Order: sequence, then structure tokens, then C-alpha cells
Amino acid sequence: MPLTAPTTAAPRRRNDAPPNTIPFSDTTEVWFWTMQAHKALLEGARVRAGQALLPRPCEPGDILKVVERLYRQGRLRHEHVQVLARYGQQMLAPERDRAREAADWLLWQEALGRMEPILRDKGIIL
Repeated sequence: MPLTAPTTAAPRRRNDAPPNTIPFSDTTEVWFWTMQAHKALLEGARVRAGQALLPRPCEPGDILKVVERLYRQGRLRHEHVQVLARYGQQMLAPERDRAREAADWLLWQEALGRMEPILRDKGIIL
């Protein structure tokens, strides 16, 4: 059995984004980008990796997997996901000062707050 030579490259840290990509500024930006891409797919767009105007450190499906994982772990409830979907489709975050949106704003903040450390660790957000 042949032996392989040891590699001299340093192991990639978890928070290193792929080279030549532009991370998002915050979790809200990531979420709206994800929802915009999801909407385009539903409308028939053909999406191919590496064809975006701004090269991003992830694919929209990666973000949906984070939400799914948090939901399965019980860290996001059904209400969190509903608020993310509703306001993501509108491309507008709920406002804390609007009486009708105050509860949604709290769920929105909780959901994004639980997503943020994961996205930061993966190098998706700054």
C-alpha cells in the first residue's frame, strides 16, 4: 500500500469563506437574498453556481439548511419560520413600533439572532 506524502497546506478554518467571495453585512441581508433567490426559482429561473454578479460565500440552499437545522433542534419554532417566510416574501422586516408587527418583530429578531452565530462562523456574514 503506497504511503501518501503529508500535505503542507494549513487546514482550512471553519470561518474561512471561499476565496474571492463577498460576505454579507448581516443576517437580514442574507435572509432577503435567500428569499429573493427562492422566489426566482419558483418563477422558473435557472440558477447556476458561480454565475452571480456578486460572488457570495454560500448558496441560498445553505441558508435554508441552517433554518431547517435550527428548527429540527427546537431552537426555532414554527412561528419563527412563518415570520421569516412572510416578511422575506415581502422583502421588508417587521417594525417594532407598529402595534400589529410588534410580536412578529420579536420573533424575527429571535430567529435572526439564532442564525447569526452559525452564519458568522461559516464566513457568510462579516
